[in-house]
Amino acid sequence: MRLQMQAIHFDADPKLLTFIQQKLDKLDTFYDRITSGEVFLKLDKSESAKLHTKCLEIKLYVPGGSMFVREQGTTFEEATDLAIDALKMQVKKFKNKRNNARAPKVVDGEAEGVIVLAEETEE
Repeated sequence: MRLQMQAIHFDADPKLLTFIQQKLDKLDTFYDRITSGEVFLKLDKSESAKLHTKCLEIKLYVPGGSMFVREQGTTFEEATDLAIDALKMQVKKFKNKRNNARAPKVVDGEAEGVIVLAEETEE
């Protein structure tokens, strides 16, 4: 999957970018039609404390739609793990919806849109 990563108002470590890429590549095991994605890394500075909260936003593109998740953590690795868990659920749900939409609907024991050419009868 092709990812575009952007660190907003700071320079991200290449190790961090590699970590995020490897984690997102594992989503291909759940749904292999993910075409591309965008990752945004932000530092949110709280006014009361001198701590920076790390914010990670991921948008994945699939044929017929897209998925988005925003997570915060004390480190980018923690935020990435939280985002991957949320994306796993979204990907599985999207895949199930796609598969269920394509499956023929069964009405009274027969699939809709299926033409019965001949039925055998016992005499």
